[in-house]
Parts: sequence; structure tokens; C-alpha cells
Amino acid sequence: MQKQINIKNKRARFEYELLDQYTAGLVLTGTEIKSIRAGKASIGESFCEFNDQGELFVINMYVDEYSHGGYVNHRTRGDRKLLLNKRELRKLHKEVKNVGLTIVPLNLFISDKGYAKLRIALAKGKKIHDKRETLKDRDHKRQLDRVKKHFSNK
Repeated sequence: MQKQINIKNKRARFEYELLDQYTAGLVLTGTEIKSIRAGKASIGESFCEFNDQGELFVINMYVDEYSHGGYVNHRTRGDRKLLLNKRELRKLHKEVKNVGLTIVPLNLFISDKGYAKLRIALAKGKKIHDKRETLKDRDHKRQLDRVKKHFSNK
């Protein structure tokens, strides 16, 4: 039984207002996929960007070196190509270029077929007062849950 791999970018929901979500495949080498299946990857500091040919890449994604890789190991931080439909790529490229939105990775997971997938979102940056609202809402929810738990135990 293979354990579930679900690597999250926890700061994305705090820093950005998420508008549209997509699931993209990744172009990886053998040692990269083995490290991801071992759970040794991070997308906390990564972001997505288009190149001159209109291809989408995830930048600054960290994938730890595979322990048994030897001299054929991959670079830990590198640009990795994302696989989406042409229609989705055109839509994302237009939104990023014209409106000024950004594309952020949300979580990295292994699909049922064993492929590495990256859930990305078209996002708009939050202002400072929006972040404060998010923190207040989170605190209120936490307090409400404590009160509910207290009364349910009696």
C-alpha cells in the first residue's frame, strides 16, 4: 500500500485570493519522481511563469536529491514544465498578461495512476487589510469551535 503524498503550499491561501484552479501534470526525471514519492519536496516558495514559447513552468520548486541517485541526480531547485491543454494555457496566459494576476501552486500530489500532479490557481494578491480579515475570521472560528466543544462535553 502506497502512502498518500500531498505536499501543500499553506501560505498561498493567506497571501492570495484564489480565482480559478487547474490540475497540471509535471515533466520530471526519474530521480525527481522518486524523491516526490518519498515526500521530499516543497512548493512553499515556488511560483509559475510563462516562457517565450508560451509554455508554463513552475519556478523555485524544491525536490530533494534522491538518496540512491548517484551521479545522475537532478538539481534540487529548477524550472519544471507544467502540462496543460492549449486552451487552458492560452486562457491563463491572457489573464496573467492583461489583468495582472499571478499563478501560484497550491499542492503537489501523486494521482491514482502514479503521476505527479500540481494543483495551481489563478490568484490575485491580497492587501494587508484583507490578510487581517483572514486572521480575524480564523480566530473567531477557532473560538467558536472551542465553545462548541466545551458545551458538547457537558
